[in-house]
Amino acid sequence: MTTVQQTGGSYEALMEAMNPKKKAQKTGVEETQDRFMTLLVTQMRNQDPLNPLDNAQVTSQFAQLSTVTGVEKLNKTLEVLQGSYQTSQSLQAASMIGHGVLVPGSTFALSEGRAVMGIEATEPADDAKLVILGGDGKPLKTINLGRLESGTIRPVTWDGITDTGAKAADGSYSFEIRATRGGEKAKATALSFGEVLSVTTGGDGVKLNVPGMGVVKFGDVRQIL
Repeated sequence: MTTVQQTGGSYEALMEAMNPKKKAQKTGVEETQDRFMTLLVTQMRNQDPLNPLDNAQVTSQFAQLSTVTGVEKLNKTLEVLQGSYQTSQSLQAASMIGHGVLVPGSTFALSEGRAVMGIEATEPADDAKLVILGGDGKPLKTINLGRLESGTIRPVTWDGITDTGAKAADGSYSFEIRATRGGEKAKATALSFGEVLSVTTGGDGVKLNVPGMGVVKFGDVRQIL
């Protein structure tokens, strides 16, 4: 009976040939550093002994390398942070499905004698009113909101009863905000109400699908109800 012996060296060589090790790929920062050091060493070896490199020049070159390296690392860090932010934003947006939101807009729907809208005061107001308009543009209902502080976001409901005591028909209406401060017009934004049906994500960010409003940017949401 013949015994075949395998030496350790032959076996290791065979396994290495069958499973070659992949060389670790260098990052852009490492490649930049390698190129810089190669050029610097070559420059120093071939410098004129009677006119050697100025220390200030070498220091300046190192500073430039440090700047380039730092910018590249910063860009990679920002990419990671952006990815994490988009993921967090998507999860937060998904939790809004089925909830009502207030976004910039000046229209609303009256259904079964109930409607919701809102106001955002971008600066203080001594007096603010929400005026609901009919199809002819004439005021149907004026809702007094009183004094508002800057940054105030307030939802407003309407039961469909006009200033004359009549009941408005279900349908679509528009409204406007009339705010004043010291007798002058104050800045305020009208907010429309809608219920989030679904969420979509893409290269242009997270968006909410709201019936009656269409696609709404996540960043446009002023309040979740």
